Amino acid sequence: MPVLYFIRHGETDFNVAQRLQGRSETRLNARGRTQASEIAGVLRDLLARDRRQPSDYAYVSSPLLRARETMELLRSELGLDPKAYAIDDRLAEISYGEWEGFTLPEIQARDAGVLLRRDRDKWDFRPPGGESYREVAERVAAWYATVTCDSVMAAHGGVARALMANFHILPEEEATHADILQGVVYVFDGGTLARYS
Repeated sequence: MPVLYFIRHGETDFNVAQRLQGRSETRLNARGRTQASEIAGVLRDLLARDRRQPSDYAYVSSPLLRARETMELLRSELGLDPKAYAIDDRLAEISYGEWEGFTLPEIQARDAGVLLRRDRDKWDFRPPGGESYREVAERVAAWYATVTCDSVMAAHGGVARALMANFHILPEEEATHADILQGVVYVFDGGTLARYS
């Protein structure tokens, strides 16, 4: 099984405000750019530990701007061509549909019971016009089936949760509640998960 070095995109202003981003095109803020550059050092140390070079890996990103910015800053710090990586639409963040741009308290104010319904079955819950975690996991699994070598990826919290469920690291419902941090390298290796910062 190919090893995945997963990096969540750096911080955005939506993250700071706790707004659901989903497919919204947001840019990294200053802290997010710093995180993306610093995480390259963590990755470099991991690769050196394994006696590998940054150029030994495939690199792939979500198509969303915040993930691509993270990947390009990371690759630049590693001495690689910032633009020479693959983009795969299947690594986009979970779509929150009509909820994008809102905070959870704002959504609760619009529909008092909706978050309770969501929490009862977060794996299969679909926001209006959005998608469920089950749907995210299916597209991420389809992507992983095409991966042929160890890879560094820049994506999103929803993608990491889907990987956790797909690799049976956490049960599906538990995976939807996993806290995916920025400024961290998550290594998915043969059904195990390690975290480095």
